[in-house]
Amino acid sequence: MNTSDYLLKSGKDEDIAILSDDGQVTYRDLRSATARIIEVLAGQGLGPGDRVGLLSGNSLFWVAAYLAILKLGAAAVPLSTLLMPDDIRANRLFSGCKMTLLQKRLYGKYEEALNDGGPLIFDDCLNTPPGKAWRDYSIDHDFDDRQEAALMFTSGTTQKPRAVRVSHHNIQANTQSIIEYLDLSRDERIMVVLPFSYCFGTSLLHTHLRVGGSLVLHNSFAFPETVLDKMETYHCTGFAGVPSTYQTLIRNSSLPKRKMEHLKKIQQAGGKLPTEQIKELVDLLPGAQIFIMYGATEATARLSYLPPAMLKNKMSSIGKGIPGVELKVLNEAGEPVQPGEVGEVVAWGENIAMGYLDNPEATAEKFVDGAYRTGDLATVDEEDYIYIVDRKADFIKAYGNRVSSQQVEACVLELKDIVSAAAVGEPDPLRGEAIVVYVTLRSGSSLTEEEILSHCRRRLAHHMIPKTIGILDSMPLSLQGKVLKSELRKRAASTN
Repeated sequence: MNTSDYLLKSGKDEDIAILSDDGQVTYRDLRSATARIIEVLAGQGLGPGDRVGLLSGNSLFWVAAYLAILKLGAAAVPLSTLLMPDDIRANRLFSGCKMTLLQKRLYGKYEEALNDGGPLIFDDCLNTPPGKAWRDYSIDHDFDDRQEAALMFTSGTTQKPRAVRVSHHNIQANTQSIIEYLDLSRDERIMVVLPFSYCFGTSLLHTHLRVGGSLVLHNSFAFPETVLDKMETYHCTGFAGVPSTYQTLIRNSSLPKRKMEHLKKIQQAGGKLPTEQIKELVDLLPGAQIFIMYGATEATARLSYLPPAMLKNKMSSIGKGIPGVELKVLNEAGEPVQPGEVGEVVAWGENIAMGYLDNPEATAEKFVDGAYRTGDLATVDEEDYIYIVDRKADFIKAYGNRVSSQQVEACVLELKDIVSAAAVGEPDPLRGEAIVVYVTLRSGSSLTEEEILSHCRRRLAHHMIPKTIGILDSMPLSLQGKVLKSELRKRAASTN
């Protein structure tokens, strides 16, 4: 089945699909908007196998455009509105976009980057008179769901962006798995601050449309209080974020003073939230189920989750594979590790993507015999629950010892005035690599670098103690909200 049909199959016409500052959109409205864009795209000659750039904030236009592209058998190429014009041009040309759909308000910023890549279709196409209705576009049950549905750009913390080829089958398999373990229904109403151009954000769209639920759209997390206000106003039942999102909410917002009585399901992925802050989140939201999850763009979105009931005893774990996913931690010989041993996380499942666009070397390295090699190092306990130790590239070699940056960060974050922390290594003639920790502080905090170092000296082994602490106004973040350790390494090197 085509993913557009799959996602729009359940929503009742009169139910609300989208809520935003622009008003509310029912499923009837969404189907109508999608049909209008299908007409426009078909009129431009778009067909199966073509690729289409999508440059827009989270909105009715983004959702309808995405669904229309998929319905025509073309592949969507979501582009982040946070990218610079040169990056937009490079991504469009690399992916071979035949045309681009974009919000007209963005044209001034990206005009030069858009003048050499085919027709531009603006969001005012939604104002065109309706032609065919959605019901006139019949469901094609013989549709080949193994074909490419989207190219999702990934900008991991250690490498240049790559375009992951995701199929219709990948999306539908991962969507069904997520719905199953989260037990989602049409009563869900989730606050979305993650961009749909990011696979975590797209997964929220997929799952909530599939069950006929509602999405509350807010395009920025720059003002957390506004987000919290909207969550209360719209009675949001769900929220999803990356570690930096929750670190701000826990330690630098009014969340501790709010009841958030309607909030029932919390999703955390996109990196490891330190155990100390997971504990704080649990205490702040006693009425909500908190799902700690693990995933990758190369796996469409999600790979594992820790059931909320297991938080008390397995709080540092990412859990086990989600339904339909087999997740193992393998040593260098390709054998499962024993409890306490460290190996690489490897995944199998119908959600594993088709590989990287025009990058056979990287595809051969990461996608091996139907498995995806994540590059994350982990260990297991006696019940096979998985615990991430660090990414291969983020280990620090200090005094001949391999130091987990996440373990150092967890120690630093025991200090409640610290909102976020990131540990990196820099070359050092004595240590091999010296540990440098960068932090951001709660508003109004007077915590000093020496106080942070003193805490580390009390809590860490000698080879794990940072050489220096850097206090920043804000962390350098990727488009997905992940800390860019590559930028912090450059910063550390430039200060010596």
